[in-house]
Amino acid sequence: MLKIRNLVAGYGKLKVLKQISMHVKAGEIVTIIGANGAGKTTLLTTVAGLIRAASGDIEFRDQPITSLPAQKIPALGCVMVPEGRQVFAPLSVEENLILGGHVLRREGRQALTEQLAHQYELFPILKQRRSQYAGTLSGGEQQMLAMARALMSRPSLIMMDEPSTGLAPLIVQEIFRVIVRLREEGKTVLLVEQNAKAALGIADRGYVLETGKVILQGSAQDLLANRDVQRAYLGRERIG
Repeated sequence: MLKIRNLVAGYGKLKVLKQISMHVKAGEIVTIIGANGAGKTTLLTTVAGLIRAASGDIEFRDQPITSLPAQKIPALGCVMVPEGRQVFAPLSVEENLILGGHVLRREGRQALTEQLAHQYELFPILKQRRSQYAGTLSGGEQQMLAMARALMSRPSLIMMDEPSTGLAPLIVQEIFRVIVRLREEGKTVLLVEQNAKAALGIADRGYVLETGKVILQGSAQDLLANRDVQRAYLGRERIG
């Protein structure tokens, strides 16, 4: 579904990503782990078109998207849930969701209504809060709203940047439960997450980034069992 080859990107003369190559298959949860500054967020924002690649290629469902403007990529089925939620605080929950479904406008009101109903089924608390200003929601509720807003466009690939940041453990469990359900519904997830143990616990495969380069890749189970990953990201020595 997503192919990245020799990707170089950054901010001006500062190159954060250095020859990154990776792929995501349809129906997978793939997680990217690494320390702060490793390039995880830069990678997602480059795929999303918010940062222009200096070189390399990005293909989504066999279509080149490296040079596409950011506003055209969601219509292809690739969306991003940004770090920090970035909900539209002065708008209601439902208005936020309707904005997320703008790519459905050509299909008519029925398509939008069906997507709203599905998001309220995935996140029942949002239905209860649908008339409430998004800025008055708790951090966990805002994260759910950011996810639901992205899902409104019926994407095939959803990229999530640090969805558990600053959330209580019970809310984190709920967020990860929804991510697993998305895979069960046939969606593909590319997950950037500081909580490496939780991310690898639900992922199919993973990549480890360090200073803008992929230094390890493999199945989630292999990465969980890797001594270097355990020491650097799981906070423990290898057991056994």
